[in-house]
Amino acid sequence: MGERKIAMENAHALSEKIAIIGMAGKFPQAENIQRYWHNLVEGVEGIRFFTKEELLESGVDPALLDRPDYVPACGQLTEIEWFDAAFFQYTPREAEIIDPQQRLFLEAAWNALEDAGQSVSQLDGAVGVFAGIGANKYLTHVVSRPDLLRILDHRQIEVGNDKDFLTTRVSYKLNLTGPSFSVQTACSSSLVSVHLACQSLLNGECDMALAGGVSVQFLGKHGYLYKQGGIESPDGHCRCFDEKAEGTVFGDGVGVIVLKRLDEAIQDKDHIYAVISGSAINNDGAGKVGYTAPGFEGQIQVISEAMEVAGV
Repeated sequence: MGERKIAMENAHALSEKIAIIGMAGKFPQAENIQRYWHNLVEGVEGIRFFTKEELLESGVDPALLDRPDYVPACGQLTEIEWFDAAFFQYTPREAEIIDPQQRLFLEAAWNALEDAGQSVSQLDGAVGVFAGIGANKYLTHVVSRPDLLRILDHRQIEVGNDKDFLTTRVSYKLNLTGPSFSVQTACSSSLVSVHLACQSLLNGECDMALAGGVSVQFLGKHGYLYKQGGIESPDGHCRCFDEKAEGTVFGDGVGVIVLKRLDEAIQDKDHIYAVISGSAINNDGAGKVGYTAPGFEGQIQVISEAMEVAGV
């Protein structure tokens, strides 16, 4: 009886955990997760520093370039215009008006499922999609094209560029029938997406889930103006968790993970990258010095809750 009870408790514990069985991404100086891991191991910096000539060609105001507080660096994705429209059954014209962020996320979703060993044409059960997206910097390019505006109505442009259509586009193109949520919580969007995906799996709303995010903010080569006491780095280098850390450098990227209930992942002999034992979300409310400042009490509470849920 004791052994049976232990076995039942172990089975229950596995059913409350989530396995990561697939991953895909594209980051500055790293076209996939394998290259990204290589860069981490080798200490390769993904941030690029641009020459004056490159910045001028990209349309940066010449008056900025000689300022001592102008930092000519960012983490920029390359080849964002490379999209296999025919593979996803888009015409070249349709693909041209879609926000590159949404194109990249669609590709990453496909790659993540492929990495998980899942055939899109033979998916068993409901698959959910949960993800966030950055502000659309591409729309101004579309509406500045008279040739496009003459042949397109406003609804086509909206569907190709509005944040609301990020995840449902993936669900439609890959025939995924689980919940499909575009999640917008600023910098935390991708992690909140993972939390919501885990909850959806644990609640039985879906059998597998994609979670992640995408942001492409640099359509050209650009730097930034450093402000003392601000969030950005004074020299264009990002030194995470280092005593010499002075600020961050913004950049582009896309990442998607495939999630499944752990007991089912083990049963199906899926490749398991990692296990999510528990997660939690909250909000600081007004308990911080400013709207964009971190709230220490809120962070302590949410970390404690996540650890309690995880049982660690």
